[in-house]
Amino acid sequence: MDGLCDVVTVVLLVSGLSFMLIGAWGTVRLPDAYHRLHAASKCSTLGLLGLLLGAVVHIGTAAALSKAVLTLVFTFVAAPVGSHILAKSAHAAGLEQWELTLSDELAEDQAADPDR
Repeated sequence: MDGLCDVVTVVLLVSGLSFMLIGAWGTVRLPDAYHRLHAASKCSTLGLLGLLLGAVVHIGTAAALSKAVLTLVFTFVAAPVGSHILAKSAHAAGLEQWELTLSDELAEDQAADPDR
């Protein structure tokens, strides 16, 4: 049984690290700040999910599970909200979008309702 737990731990840790690596690569390679924010928030939430689940499987205690769940709940709420606030403030400051971006729904909504 220990061998199976070790394999599951390794798979979860590698998947978490892979998400972190892909997110870091996306942060460097994507064309504008809006795309980079998306990559950064995805890598932090999904990467941390794999890493913490791997730690829980390896440690195997209820205390580790409860701490991991609390950390994941906070991260799954805070990371997207933080990215959204940063993107909205960048948009309000007039940060240019990539020229191949198909639409700007926030600008369309603000044009339709100027009180927004």
